[in-house]
Amino acid sequence: MGLFLSTYVNKVDKKGRVSIPAPFRSTLSAGLAAGVATEMVIFPSLKAQALDAAPLSYLEKLSDALDNPNMPDDERELIETTVYGQSAQLTLDPEGRVILPDHLMGFAGITETVTFIGRRNTFQLWDPVAFAAHEQAVREQARNNNISLSTVLAKAKGLAKGE
Repeated sequence: MGLFLSTYVNKVDKKGRVSIPAPFRSTLSAGLAAGVATEMVIFPSLKAQALDAAPLSYLEKLSDALDNPNMPDDERELIETTVYGQSAQLTLDPEGRVILPDHLMGFAGITETVTFIGRRNTFQLWDPVAFAAHEQAVREQARNNNISLSTVLAKAKGLAKGE
């Protein structure tokens, strides 16, 4: 599977339809046979007033992880209720659009425009004003905690060595 990268802002029409950015559509449809409809799953973010979105295969992997007998029951319950219970499986139309369910638009405060944020294996949908505030807060947190790509790579290297 490819990565979801970059940021895009698209309009939402009166029916709740929005065009998924072309690079995201490409990543969602990677590996599908010709003529197979492209699908995605969206659900309320656990950490932000936004929507998380992913290929169905991502939630299938999450389901496998939840089947682990070492998974605490309260974590399993949380994910099953908030992710699976509130999710919507959407099929992209021939123009690459989906209809966002009202309850999910309401959760994220999405009205006339939506900001798409690539997050490696998933992407998020935000109200543009809310995302601008979130991005500013995250950048400030990175500065305050001296987080950079170099520090992340060094930490990952240390973790790989078992340090």
